[in-house]
Amino acid sequence: MRKITILAIISVFVIACNNQQKQNPTTPAASIDSSYQGGGFADTNRLEKIRQAFPLIERMYREHAQKNNIPGLAFGLVVDGKLVYAGNYGYTDIAKKTVVTSSSLFRIASMTKSFTAMAILRLRDEGKLQLDDAVEKYISAMKGQPYPTADAPLVTVRHLLTHGAGFPEDNPWGDRQLADTDKELEAFLKEGINFSNAPGVAYEYSNLGYALLGKIITKVSGQPYQQYIRENIWKPLGMNTSSWEYSDVATDKLAHGYRWINGDWREEELLHDTPDGSWGAMGSMITSIEEFSRYMALHLNAWPASSALESGPVRRSSVREMHHPWRFNGFNPRYRYPDGRTCAVTSAYGYGLGWLMDCEGRVMVSHSGGLPGFGSQWRILPDYGIGIVAFGNRTYSPMTNINLQVLDTVIRLAQLEPRQVPVSNILAQKQQELMTILPNWENAEASGLFAENFFADYPIDSLRKQSQILFDRIGPIQKSKRNDGP
Repeated sequence: MRKITILAIISVFVIACNNQQKQNPTTPAASIDSSYQGGGFADTNRLEKIRQAFPLIERMYREHAQKNNIPGLAFGLVVDGKLVYAGNYGYTDIAKKTVVTSSSLFRIASMTKSFTAMAILRLRDEGKLQLDDAVEKYISAMKGQPYPTADAPLVTVRHLLTHGAGFPEDNPWGDRQLADTDKELEAFLKEGINFSNAPGVAYEYSNLGYALLGKIITKVSGQPYQQYIRENIWKPLGMNTSSWEYSDVATDKLAHGYRWINGDWREEELLHDTPDGSWGAMGSMITSIEEFSRYMALHLNAWPASSALESGPVRRSSVREMHHPWRFNGFNPRYRYPDGRTCAVTSAYGYGLGWLMDCEGRVMVSHSGGLPGFGSQWRILPDYGIGIVAFGNRTYSPMTNINLQVLDTVIRLAQLEPRQVPVSNILAQKQQELMTILPNWENAEASGLFAENFFADYPIDSLRKQSQILFDRIGPIQKSKRNDGP
């Protein structure tokens, strides 16, 4: 109680100090405070501790594949921006008994959506669109849509990104539209969309919304969204074998999709990605663990904010923007982790990514994918610098819970702690200056340490009385310690 009370007094002072020194988010580089440090991990042996869990991770995925009748499974663990462990089980082609490898190419379904969202943000950063632009600005067939209420706002790009356009949830109907052309999409729009909510009111997962984003990318960039994403996101990351169309993939690399029916696997027909269609923007991407891990590294390396040179295909700040919980979509006070413990969680949707915070304050960013023949999921914990991805070639292969269980297990076994943010130089300096006037607050008003409203809100006589009581309980203070973090 004594420590908390003293910190509360100092915190008020620090807040007042910070309010005097705020910088504009567009401050030129020459004006940036070079002393700012984003933090790091105190445990320098964390990777070695994580390695101890590799055999257990392998067993967990193998047993998961066997239990859920998944013919082929591939997974990868990414730590501090690197693929540190990858494993595989089963076959990409049952008939030919083609063994799954980390370079096998799986269709990742709705995991595609974050690439579409990233492309939209890149175009925004280039000044070619705004997130609050009305969709009808780019798609004429959206004009004159029969909105559900007279006060409904026009559907915006941001509504589409966050599944807030008011379109009805369209799974699994949307899964079957990959091969539709833009001509068919426009005909569908001209028939009139049936809204379930006014735009901006609620979260409803919409594949149609991401098909429209694909069409916007094509319109604004002047090239098919597939080409724009390939040239501006995939290639800079070295994702050179990733594809949109399965017929372009080498046969020995392509994962076939299967459905488990009546005790046996039945091969699913692979759906084409139509070059002159937009539906693939919601779910047609094909990639490998090796290549997708580079995309995961891009997301992990966006944290923490720093002054390092930009090296990715999009700004780090834009990647972090994707991770923000823009649209709330749930709270579960009785959520149960795979190990059985109860831990409340709250969830939201960002831009092409889901967001979740649990009762332990752990923030997770993720997205799953499901199509006939495939199921996948990836999940990262930015504050821990760790992430997992898994692909399976069975219809809607359940990967969400196993990925959560693996990450939770790794964190606990390796005793991982979140990134520690060091004390800034200015805060440490002010801490020392503050300690010179405590406990009697001598010359405090003339010290120049406090904002002009501080003593009006906290009368000096009251501060002196509270401080004296606390210091009498604590006893003499020999020195104050600066915590620099790792």
